[in-house]
Amino acid sequence: MATSVLIVDDAIFMRRMIADILKKEGFEIVGEAGTGAQAVEKYRDLQPDLVTMDIIMPDMSGIDAVKEIAKEFPNAKILMVSAMGQQSLVVEAIQAGAKDFVVKPFQPSRVLESVKRILSMN
Repeated sequence: MATSVLIVDDAIFMRRMIADILKKEGFEIVGEAGTGAQAVEKYRDLQPDLVTMDIIMPDMSGIDAVKEIAKEFPNAKILMVSAMGQQSLVVEAIQAGAKDFVVKPFQPSRVLESVKRILSMN
């Protein structure tokens, strides 16, 4: 069975780019969200194997969404994908429950590397 992925980013082109990278590797994109609040809602509904999460979004930041998801689903596998690569945000995202962090613009291989590493965690 394919690994299910929820892609969260307020930019549609970024969601498409990540979806294309992952689909080529056989992942199944089960949902997309453009805000942190939608991400939490969709995670509850879909309970995907993995989430890619942007940080800066309208209504609820990616970090707040990660905190919400991790509170209910402590084993959630979340990859932060953001242009905001400041050390403090990376640390905050990991403390919130994210498993790894990729900075935009990224190489497809870097995304796949992180995804595979996260999925291999228990």
